[in-house]
Amino acid sequence: MPYTPASTILAGIKVLDLTRVRAGPTCVRQLADWGADVIKVEAPEHAGQSSLGGPRSGPDFQNLHRNKRSMTLDLKTSEGVEVFRRLADTADVVVENYRADVKRRLGIDYAALSARNPRLIYASISGFGQDGPDADRPGFDQIAQGMGGLMSITGEPGRGPMRVGIPIADLCAGIFAAQGVLLALIDRQRSGKGQWVQSSLLQAQLFMLDFQAARWLMDGEVPGQAGNNHPTSIPTGVFETADGYLNLAVAGQAMWLKLKDLLADPRLDDADFADGGRRSVHRDRLNAILGDITRQKTSAEWIAAFNAAGVPAGEINTIDRAFESAQVKHLGIARDCVSQERGQTRMVGQPIIMSGAKSEIVTPPPLMGQHTQEVLAEAGFSATEIAALKEKDVV
Repeated sequence: MPYTPASTILAGIKVLDLTRVRAGPTCVRQLADWGADVIKVEAPEHAGQSSLGGPRSGPDFQNLHRNKRSMTLDLKTSEGVEVFRRLADTADVVVENYRADVKRRLGIDYAALSARNPRLIYASISGFGQDGPDADRPGFDQIAQGMGGLMSITGEPGRGPMRVGIPIADLCAGIFAAQGVLLALIDRQRSGKGQWVQSSLLQAQLFMLDFQAARWLMDGEVPGQAGNNHPTSIPTGVFETADGYLNLAVAGQAMWLKLKDLLADPRLDDADFADGGRRSVHRDRLNAILGDITRQKTSAEWIAAFNAAGVPAGEINTIDRAFESAQVKHLGIARDCVSQERGQTRMVGQPIIMSGAKSEIVTPPPLMGQHTQEVLAEAGFSATEIAALKEKDVV
C-alpha cells in the first residue's frame, strides 16, 4: 500500500530505519507519528538476525513500530549494501543504532552515504557515544542508569541502588535523537546540507539528572537516595490514608502555610518546622505527624481538600487505573488501532497536542517485508532488478 502520512508536519520526509530494540525505534516512532515516510529495513529471516525487542505480535513491538512500512534487505551481502546506498541517495534521514564499527565495516556510515547525498541527515544512537574510551562497550538501559548516576539517587536510603521502572535511558536517548533530527532538518533549510546527529544512553541519562546533576556541578553536593521524599521540597512524599496512599507536594513557604491552615494541627506550629531548612532537618518527625493526620480520611477526601486549598496532591494509580482516569481519557493518549497480528487493540499515542496539526495511528506495525517491492519500485528499481534481488535472497 502507498505511504499514508500519520500527520502533515513531516509528510514527505523519507526515513530509512535501521534500528532495533528500543532507543532507536523510539526515535523513529517520533518521526513516523508526525508524518515521516519511515521504511523499516529488516534482515530477511534467512539472515539469522536475533529477535531482540520481543515477538512481532507482542505489545512492545506493536507499540514501537506503528506508522511504518517494512522491507527486507540482507546487508551482509554486497548487493544488499548497494541497494541500501541507492535508497539513501534519495532519503532525507537514516537512523541507526549499530555499534560504531559495524556501519563503517558495511560501508553505510555517515561519511560514505553523505558523500553520495550531501543533504542526508544521519542519526546514530549508541550506549556511550561514537568514540572515546567506552565507545565499544555494549549498551543496555540498566547499565546506563547505573553509570549515569540515576540508580544512586533512586530508592530508599540504605537499601542499595535501585533501577527506575521504565527504560528511561533508552527512551530519552531516542527522543533526543529525534529532536536532533528535527533540528538538522530545520538547519538544512538554511545550509542545504545534512549532518551527523548523535545521541547515547549515557548522555541522555546524565542530562535527565537535571537539578541533581546541577547540585554536583555547581555546589559540589553529591545527592543520595531519598525514597519517596523530594530532595529539596519538604514535605513532599507518599502518605498513608484511611484506604491507601496519596502523593503530597508542598513546595515553598507559601504552600506550607496553606497546608498548616488546612490541617489546623498544633503540632505543625513547632519551631522545628518554621522554614524549609528546619523542615529538612526534621523531615522524619514532620512526615510522621502528617501521616497521623492523613490516616484519618480517605485518599479521595484528602485529595479534594488539598487541591481546593492550593496544595498539590494526587492519586497513586496502578497503570490500569491511570488509563481509566477521567483526565487521561479526556487527553486521548490511548489510541485505537487494528493490528495485523492482534486485531482491535490500543496503543500509546503522542503526548503532544498542537493546534494546527495532529498525529494519528494510521497504519499498524507492518508485516516483515510487507512493502519491499513497492519501496524498491519507488526508488527506481526495475521489475527485472527486483526479481534478481529476490532470486539471490538479497530482499
